[in-house]
Amino acid sequence: MSDKTEKLQKVLARSGHGSRREIEGYIQQGRISIDGKTATLGDRIEVKPSVKVRLDGRILTIKEPQKTVCRVLAYYKPEGELCTRHDPEGRPTVFDRLPKMQGARWIAVGRLDINTCGLLLFTTDGELANRLMHPSCEVEREYAVRVFGEVDNAKLRQLTQGVQLEDGPASFKTVTFKGGEGINQWYNVTLTEGRNREVRRLWEAVGVQVSRLIRVRYGDINLPKGLPRGGWTELGLEQTNYLRQLVGLGEEVVTKVAVERDQRRIKANQIRRAVKRHAQVASRPSGKRPASSSRQNAGRKTTPKGR
Repeated sequence: MSDKTEKLQKVLARSGHGSRREIEGYIQQGRISIDGKTATLGDRIEVKPSVKVRLDGRILTIKEPQKTVCRVLAYYKPEGELCTRHDPEGRPTVFDRLPKMQGARWIAVGRLDINTCGLLLFTTDGELANRLMHPSCEVEREYAVRVFGEVDNAKLRQLTQGVQLEDGPASFKTVTFKGGEGINQWYNVTLTEGRNREVRRLWEAVGVQVSRLIRVRYGDINLPKGLPRGGWTELGLEQTNYLRQLVGLGEEVVTKVAVERDQRRIKANQIRRAVKRHAQVASRPSGKRPASSSRQNAGRKTTPKGR
């Protein structure tokens, strides 16, 4: 079977011949044929001139699928937001502030837990998202971590050489001291996996607690400077193609991002709308919202040098 085939009812619905349910009814009634043969539910076709689809003997025009432009957003996730589309308790989610689209949807590239903030990528391309998340691609992530506890050279060696977690061995690729006094210190760590709470669990395995966690980089995509918590910016063609090349996908040749002279104006408007929209979402009566809201986190706090 060709990988270019699509379900018959999907093709006909896209071509304006009825809803999928209506077309399924036509198929069950024996009213549709493909190249002279009565169609059955489950039939797939490749859209090309030689394929003749008829309804009650009348040839139907069929349209090729429109190519969806691969789009990527960089989002500054605040603490207190969930990485889910809908929360039964009405708590804010990372999807609440994203721009609305028709004919496509945003897919999160991985997750950050509710108490973690920082860079979260979204894309309209499911294959790109899946490959970026897959451990086999070994895409490097970098986090700024504030830890509470005694950290000595033996613990640092253990963190890079490997510790045993409940779901298998794990380690940081690098651990770099970034400053701090006493037992409150900042480190930047890198790893190439995205297991649940992996950064926190690694530090906890050597007896050190994480008091703040910020993802600052995904591959070579950094958390954009000046982007407020809850703000987003769309990546241009060069950065989008960097991510696609990183996981073995072909390059895009078009982009939805406005030309450079318009970008600054549009970005400012986008940020203002996003923050306002999230403030409205956060103010919905729920009684179960986290104490940390977007209004409390509206300003970007100072982080150690070297982020």
